[in-house]
Amino acid sequence: MSIFFLLTAFANAQDSESWKNHRGFGVAFGLSQALVLDGFNTEINYIHNRFVFGYSHGMSLNLESDLMPEYLQEQGLVAYLPFSTGFGIGYRFYEWLDVRLEAKWHRFEFYYDGEAQTSANRIATDARNISIGLGLYSSFQPFKNADNALSGITIIPNIRFWPTVFSDFDNRSFSYENKITGQTEEIQTPNAGINLSPLIVNMSIGYRF
Repeated sequence: MSIFFLLTAFANAQDSESWKNHRGFGVAFGLSQALVLDGFNTEINYIHNRFVFGYSHGMSLNLESDLMPEYLQEQGLVAYLPFSTGFGIGYRFYEWLDVRLEAKWHRFEFYYDGEAQTSANRIATDARNISIGLGLYSSFQPFKNADNALSGITIIPNIRFWPTVFSDFDNRSFSYENKITGQTEEIQTPNAGINLSPLIVNMSIGYRF
């Protein structure tokens, strides 16, 4: 959080009115997906004056150990997201700050920790959901005034809240017989954020054209 506000404060000091008429594309890659979740995420944004139109796609995202809710850790489960994809539209309050309404589609697969992630070992066979939420995005260009290609490098701290509004799980949960606990357990409808909650904190590195 402190990094987010430090970067936005610095960017605000460089702000001017010309950004309100800016049009251009940007591409970025999420750091948490690559460094924490062993996966990949890319986003493409089109800026049209004060509006931002974005598409993002994540794939091969792994959640295990402390990245899982405590109750699923006790069940010995891990989660795998083959994809997390969707669109967003935002409004730029400043050159460095925008808020976006985002709709995303995710697929979750659950496995016992340590087992091969194959269809035969999959616990929840249908775990797709749709989330609709808000994202707060900052944009910081450390070399903005450079007269070379470095000027387009962009750092994008962001905070998002993506609650699930639709799920394949009936009654927002999935019941199954857990072979570790020997009991009937439940997997609650997952969200796409921290510990399968709606909250996401991330930072992306990209380039603005």
